[in-house]
Amino acid sequence: MKTPSIDPPRLIVCAIGLLFVAPVLASTSPLSPAIFAPGVISGPNHEAAPAFTPDGKTVYFQRSSVRGGTILVSHLAHGRWSKPEIAPFSGAWNDIEPAMAPDGSFLVFISNRPSAPGGEPIHGTYNGSSQDGGNMWRVERHGAGWGEPVRLPDTINRSTTIFAPAVVADGSLYFMDTYGEKPRFRLYRSQFKGGTYEPAQPLVFSDGTTTDVDPAVAPDESFMIFGSGRPPAAKSIDLFIVRRQGSGWGSPVHLGEELNTPGSDAEPRLSPDLKTLYFSSERTVPISYPRALDQARQDLERSQLWDNGQYNIWYVPVAALPQVSD
Repeated sequence: MKTPSIDPPRLIVCAIGLLFVAPVLASTSPLSPAIFAPGVISGPNHEAAPAFTPDGKTVYFQRSSVRGGTILVSHLAHGRWSKPEIAPFSGAWNDIEPAMAPDGSFLVFISNRPSAPGGEPIHGTYNGSSQDGGNMWRVERHGAGWGEPVRLPDTINRSTTIFAPAVVADGSLYFMDTYGEKPRFRLYRSQFKGGTYEPAQPLVFSDGTTTDVDPAVAPDESFMIFGSGRPPAAKSIDLFIVRRQGSGWGSPVHLGEELNTPGSDAEPRLSPDLKTLYFSSERTVPISYPRALDQARQDLERSQLWDNGQYNIWYVPVAALPQVSD
């Protein structure tokens, strides 16, 4: 994420992934990212946080601008993603970062909506200013529809700067929150046990000395991909992977300069089958000069559709990521 301002204020390729490749971005290596559904899901605004149903045929994601965020939904049919529509539980407030439970029974998301009916919208202080804040809400699946969003307890919503949820197989939650006198974002985990969420605990490798954001966690918690400003990330956020070691975590490993760009690469998400990593990036398609008039027209059309330096959703096969020994 852009740490986050919520912006109002991400070779083995799975069969679903093959449907997303844009012809102008044919991969030259297994780790060369491809754009996800250009002009449909990846558009001219800020898109992030795709959350797929277990069958991979429906995706909920965030689209936002400087005025706020909305969670949209799109369906895969006949090899194409449908025009996104506002999710039934979103639209009234600044809603972002949906995360699906592995079994599809519920979804959590971040919102600035009042914590109690009739209250004020949530505000938070981060990135050096007061902005729309965030708390985590849960909405249950009811057949083909959804129930009403319910705010999670204060063991999760411990502040007004809760962002970037991830749900694992036992229902436990990972997320980010600010930490310290000069607040940086840090990663936390809350164990779901006996029908309740236990007080959140910080992850040992995320000690608050650098900014860590956006955990994407395998359902069995065997590995995690997250964004961070730690070295070698120089000026923005890069993606890192960390693997489980016994009851704890190993050391984070940078995912390399082919995946990470000088701009922000963040908001990682994993496909339901764990074969594909989705993430948001400010990268654009390079333009070569001089260029023919037809190429200039193509470049202009693409920039109006999606290729303008805003966050778009990209993807790579997980099998191509650097391996980390246990």
